[in-house]
Amino acid sequence: QVRLVESGGGSVQAGGSLRLSCTVSGRTFSKDTMGWFRQAPGKEREFVATISSNAENTYYTESVRGRFTISRDNPRNTAYLQMNNLQREDTAIYYCAATWLWTVDPANYDAWGRGTQVTVSS
Repeated sequence: QVRLVESGGGSVQAGGSLRLSCTVSGRTFSKDTMGWFRQAPGKEREFVATISSNAENTYYTESVRGRFTISRDNPRNTAYLQMNNLQREDTAIYYCAATWLWTVDPANYDAWGRGTQVTVSS
């Protein structure tokens, strides 16, 4: 059974930091591209960041570039999203997802976690 479990969400003031984790089981994590997505109330799910299976390649949406860092630890089957200088507009449910492709399209990710809430207050 494939499971992706996010953790590390919470409430923080603007300018603060959080580190999200996503632990994967039931699939070969070292072959997966991992992605982070988010969905704010009333909005569609949007791409945040992605990292290739060997961590050589990363890509970010423009609004988080320079503030967020995606990483992974293959022996631990875990992906991370370090979020610094958080802003109110970063408030959303954050999801991790896995795919064998190199893509930012959520439709191409075949395994998803249930999400973790991030709330940023001013």
